Amino acid sequence: MRTMLLIGAIALFLVSCGQKPKETEMDRYINNLMAEMTLQEKIGQMNLITPGGGIPTGAAVSSDVEAKIKAGKVGGVFGVSGPEKVRQAQDLAVKESRLGIPLLFGSDVIHGYKTTFPIPLGLSCSWDMELIEKTARIAAVEATADGIFWNFSPMVDIARDPRWGRIAEGAGEDPYLGSEIAKAMVIGYQGDDLTAPNTMMATVKHFALYGASEAGRDYHTTDMSRLRMFNEYLPPYKAAIDAEVGCVMSSFNDVDGIPASGNKWLLTDLLRNQWGFDGFVVSDYTSVNEMIDHGLGDLQTVSALALKAGLDMDMVGEGFLTTLEKSLEEGKVSEADINTACRRILEAKYKLGLFDDPYRYIDENRAKTEILSLAHRELARQAAAQSFVLLKNEKQVLPLKKAGTIALVGPLADSKNNMLGTWAPTGDPQLSVPVLEGMQNVAGTDVKLLYAKGANISDDPEFARKVNVFGPRIEIDERSPEDMLKEAVVIAQKADVVVAVIGEATEMSGESSSRSDITIPEPQKKLLRALAKTGKPLVLVLMSGRPLALEEENQLADAILLTWHPGVEAGNAIADVLFGAYNPSGKLTATFPRNVGQIPIYYNHKNTGRPNPGDEFQKFRSNYLDVPNSPLYPFGYGLSYTRFEYKDLTVSKETITLDESLEVTVDVTNTGNYDGAEVVQLYVRDVVGSVSRPLKELKAFQKVFIPKGETKRVSFKLSVADLSFYRNDLSFGAEPGQFMVFVGSNSDTEDFEEFTLK
Repeated sequence: MRTMLLIGAIALFLVSCGQKPKETEMDRYINNLMAEMTLQEKIGQMNLITPGGGIPTGAAVSSDVEAKIKAGKVGGVFGVSGPEKVRQAQDLAVKESRLGIPLLFGSDVIHGYKTTFPIPLGLSCSWDMELIEKTARIAAVEATADGIFWNFSPMVDIARDPRWGRIAEGAGEDPYLGSEIAKAMVIGYQGDDLTAPNTMMATVKHFALYGASEAGRDYHTTDMSRLRMFNEYLPPYKAAIDAEVGCVMSSFNDVDGIPASGNKWLLTDLLRNQWGFDGFVVSDYTSVNEMIDHGLGDLQTVSALALKAGLDMDMVGEGFLTTLEKSLEEGKVSEADINTACRRILEAKYKLGLFDDPYRYIDENRAKTEILSLAHRELARQAAAQSFVLLKNEKQVLPLKKAGTIALVGPLADSKNNMLGTWAPTGDPQLSVPVLEGMQNVAGTDVKLLYAKGANISDDPEFARKVNVFGPRIEIDERSPEDMLKEAVVIAQKADVVVAVIGEATEMSGESSSRSDITIPEPQKKLLRALAKTGKPLVLVLMSGRPLALEEENQLADAILLTWHPGVEAGNAIADVLFGAYNPSGKLTATFPRNVGQIPIYYNHKNTGRPNPGDEFQKFRSNYLDVPNSPLYPFGYGLSYTRFEYKDLTVSKETITLDESLEVTVDVTNTGNYDGAEVVQLYVRDVVGSVSRPLKELKAFQKVFIPKGETKRVSFKLSVADLSFYRNDLSFGAEPGQFMVFVGSNSDTEDFEEFTLK
């Protein structure tokens, strides 16, 4: 993209000098091709369809797919995979359409292809950019081996409301960390050569602000100031653009009252004119059609609005295909609008190398050897272990000893259908390793393992019906809840320690899976209460796709290991951590509230004119009558089997100027009994600004491995760019004044030094 921007800048300069810009090879090829295309064929390139058979994200499925491809009325297809099927579809386009223009083949490869990694929210808790890039690289290798070379990922929406189910698909609440992860994923998917047969074009989504859906209800409206947009919600999208992402997907929600798929300020003024994006924009599933329900007009009206706004490809709705000719005749769109959108899609195909070889991503031998390989599964196991967050560990209950009797209980302890997590349509749950199997693999011969289900995920058949749309996730046992509970208590009483695996089924989070109550369902709470009464040490292994309200669980359990939904190697990774083969190092990337009434809750909030100085209630201060302001677990929080001590925080200068940088250093000592990794986090507070500033903002982090008894000096460099922000007039820059810099193990750290920017 940077090359394309440079070419564009040179072209503008030459035009201003009265010289015609030099035509590139890509321009020449596409100009010649478009000269041969009919209006209908150009519009056909702007049509993305699905034949069904996979997991769509809406009720609509395209019809007459084969005939449309042959007629040149299709630019891309998703929901088709496998070398044979992809070849058949590509043959229709290349060999049977008039001009033989190849198709794009896309898919939602959200957290791995067949080798399924932890859900993105879980993976973000590793704070390991190299690891995250590797998981995206493997996803690209496997997907392209199956003929898919266009990915509807990464999802980079900032989310601060855990009621919203799609929080599972992103990197949490922080714009800086979200930006780093967005960049890592784009680089992992696309590599440095999109024509390589094992790289795929990435799509950053959902542009924009989708994670701020009101009330945490999916597809709902959003409304925020431009100041909040630019400082808190837009940075991860911008990071993906800067990483040269090939495609952008518009979101379902409205922005400033105009749905994103028809929002010219969003798709043209901001995305292209300000940020310099030169790829193409695709709608989300039928989001063009859905502008009708937003109240923007009939299908012809909203389709014209979307095209004029800067949308290039219509996913499944076929509003472009069926209305743009009429809109052209009536002067509601121009031929130049259609040409521009068509050109952008053809450019993507050119950059992918499809005009040189439409079949470059179809290789039956690769599919046999590169999908779900042992090396890929091993990385999935490592990634899962690194994503886990140790929330509690009283009396060092963990790691478990490889001796004695362990009672393994809970509805998620032996459930293959719930290991992969939401939005894993290309994965096979039956290839996953459940916790029971993983414990058996890792525990060794000196451990006696007893198992009981103990409870259903939920006893409510109607709730189960809603969750089980894509297959059995909540399975209600034929036995009575009382009998299952009794069985679990009996084996708990025989054990030295109890491990309870509970939480959410995979489809209790994800798209169209918002929850107004983010507690663990009551049958599982009853199980925990009964297990706690036995007096045996109680370890809670918690699976979820979102932050949950866990005040009771935090009181009942001696240890809590948050594993999210860990992917295909779930059970092995969980056993590795429980038995100490891996020392947990994950840190939360989304705040855990005490109860749903605290939502939205996030660490980098602003102060008020009447801030509460602590958790103790004070009248006429900003607080609640019934709960403290503080969360149950803050952003950046996560324990280890060892302990880390921070000392000697220093800044290199007390005063810096606009052209200087600042070095921040701290000593971190492993004072415990285990080697371990620590995520050292740096936060900044701009004490006085022209607009109200957050109390803390993450500006840097390092994940460092420290052997027991050793000390590492960790250094960060802060530049003026790190101190800059968007001001009230949306200008970007740093303001002179006082700053505080905090370094510690989570966002609640109070250890700080001060400096001044002149």
